[in-house]
Amino acid sequence: MNMQDEVWIITLIGVGLVALAFVWVIVQSARPPGPQQVHEKAHALRRWWFLALVVLGIGIACATLRPFPIADQQTNAQSAQIVDAIGRQWSWQLSRTRVDAGIPVEFDVSSGDVNHGFAIYGPDNRILAQTQAMPGFTNRLLYTFTQPGKYRVLCLEYCGLAHHNMVAEFEVVAAATGVQP
Repeated sequence: MNMQDEVWIITLIGVGLVALAFVWVIVQSARPPGPQQVHEKAHALRRWWFLALVVLGIGIACATLRPFPIADQQTNAQSAQIVDAIGRQWSWQLSRTRVDAGIPVEFDVSSGDVNHGFAIYGPDNRILAQTQAMPGFTNRLLYTFTQPGKYRVLCLEYCGLAHHNMVAEFEVVAAATGVQP
């Protein structure tokens, strides 16, 4: 089960709990309580709802932020592989077209003209990582590839008429056979 499925299940459980709370309130409203009993129950209900929301918020934050897929971009990279990526209308220029699997890769991404969206797609055409390519600024993207294969870089930000042709490919090879071009 991937992270999106886990978040979906957590969301459904949360919505179910809210629905059960509404049903409970409706059932309780059918009984005619006294004024003091209403006041006490209202305070107790507010305390429980507040506690439930705090626990739910902490649970969702831990479930979604702990396995955060983006590596820390501010630390010194331990990567032996650095790829300079420059976006220009309408192509990507990569300094390397072959990297080793299992070793962190640092992509230093910039643009020679306009803003571009630098996105790395895996062999299964799922997006793995992305950052912005901006003129006059270099964004660092750290990623460790685990599977050998052909990977593609596509532009995610409309940059002109030939935006759809802005594709580059590189290969990830097993670390033992990796050869730097």
